[in-house]
Amino acid sequence: MKFRNSEINYQIIKTDDGSDTLFCKDLNQHYHSTFGAVSESMHIFINAGFFHFLETARAMKTEETVQIRILEVGFGTGLNALLTLQAAENHGINVHYTGIEAFPLEESCWRSLNYPSLAVSSDFKHIFSKIHLADWNKPEIISRNFTLQKIHNKLEEFFPMEGAFDLIYFDAFSPDAQPELWTGQIFSNLSRSLSPGGMLVTYSVKGTVVRALRSCGFLTEKLPGPPGKRHILRAVRI
Repeated sequence: MKFRNSEINYQIIKTDDGSDTLFCKDLNQHYHSTFGAVSESMHIFINAGFFHFLETARAMKTEETVQIRILEVGFGTGLNALLTLQAAENHGINVHYTGIEAFPLEESCWRSLNYPSLAVSSDFKHIFSKIHLADWNKPEIISRNFTLQKIHNKLEEFFPMEGAFDLIYFDAFSPDAQPELWTGQIFSNLSRSLSPGGMLVTYSVKGTVVRALRSCGFLTEKLPGPPGKRHILRAVRI
């Protein structure tokens, strides 16, 4: 199935775990791994990001952590937001989720993705629609534990407040396709937006990315990757 908005051509591709992804013809890039879109997102952003941050925060505090402020760079299909909402609801964690996206998908495109049918609850078709139909540039309560704010803007023009987030999902297109999004200047801006000890997780372990993060005061760590990928990256603001 093929789609086009005013800027970009898309095609839906079935990945190896049965979940859909999009192929962007203009950039010759997939939105997720063809080895498994849901598998990749769970491995990188939910397990290495959300749950790891939660465990670390709880280990450092006497009281239980019940809130996480997340920024997603590259809101895209909304898959990471949907999986994070599911984790938040299952574990009783309040999440304030901000997603920045320069080129939002058209409704006909995101409605054709099969993510809601793969979720554990029948309510997730409604939830997935609610995520995408939420107004841009203002917060909206999606569920009991999940507040969403979608930002329609380019990352280069996004300047969040200092300490605004605890965790960043960096899920932009690859450094080869969009090198302007993986620079020291970008990561310096994002570093300031993190709380002390805040984390950034991403799929890219390219040398230029690691060096850019380290130059901005991040401590980087390569972790085992999901199927089809040897390593992923986690960076902690120190």
